[in-house]
Amino acid sequence: MPNAEKLAKKGLYFEKLIDLCVNSPNALLVGVDHVASKQMQDIRIELRGHAIVLMGKNTMIRKALDIGHERHPEAGMDKLRAATNGNMGFIFATNCTLDHIREVLGKYIKTQAAKVGQTAVVDWFIPSGPTGMDPSQTNFFQALNIGTKIVKGQIELVSDFQILKIGEKVSASGAVLLAKLGIKPFEYQMQVQQVYQDATVFSAAVLDISDAVLIQKFIAGVANMAAFSREVGIPTEAGLPHAFGNAFRNVAALVADIDFTFKEVEEVKKFLADPSAYAASNPVAAAAPAGGAAGGAKKEEKKAAVEEEEEEDVDFDLFG
Repeated sequence: MPNAEKLAKKGLYFEKLIDLCVNSPNALLVGVDHVASKQMQDIRIELRGHAIVLMGKNTMIRKALDIGHERHPEAGMDKLRAATNGNMGFIFATNCTLDHIREVLGKYIKTQAAKVGQTAVVDWFIPSGPTGMDPSQTNFFQALNIGTKIVKGQIELVSDFQILKIGEKVSASGAVLLAKLGIKPFEYQMQVQQVYQDATVFSAAVLDISDAVLIQKFIAGVANMAAFSREVGIPTEAGLPHAFGNAFRNVAALVADIDFTFKEVEEVKKFLADPSAYAASNPVAAAAPAGGAAGGAKKEEKKAAVEEEEEEDVDFDLFG
């Protein structure tokens, strides 16, 4: 049975987490696997005054979120509770943006040597060429079936060798060999897993979507809405410009041949009266028909020559 002091500390933790979820509902859910205490301390120091880093046991976090959901059902803490699993914590933005927090997390990356039995998180290849190791240490390479040769008193790899594969455990020989080569293949940092914002929890990949992509998708959506509204005949704000454009073309077609005009259609009637004047202002368009006419004339000449040859052949067959 926990004593009164521990219960008081738990109560304070619950209230702090609930208060942050209600009053600072912008947070990153971060994974802290293999993150060193020095890394976490440096991150806390840099984020001081801008964000609050809150860690805790999953059982305590879930209990606090259950209590908070009962008090504030509109805050979406039930969704946050469902996303709480594994070795993770929260970073609540109090006086900065979520992008700023991600930039700070990216500064603190720690390299680490491979340990026996550890699950590899990267694919790692030892490149071919000199290793800097003397010939007496070839047994490490032989244990891993790595092709080697001795050149100028040191071991050289014949070809690249993949010593680590994602998801596979590090072997004892592989860990020793990487250590002797001075290779630290693993990098660890606080990994942003999900985002808690506006009472919802969503993937951190959403934060990587740029403004340009959002604008492009919005414009595509407006175009689809305009096309749909024009097809079904229901006027919408997106489809009205197209409707007015089509209506103007119909009106211009109607008044083109009658003695009636208005300001917007005057330029159209001028073009219909004298198209050559507008062709002069667009030499590329004017040159295309000319080229087409020249090509057509050549085709006609070739056709006439073929027909003449055929007539000569017929005459030869009849009278030859």
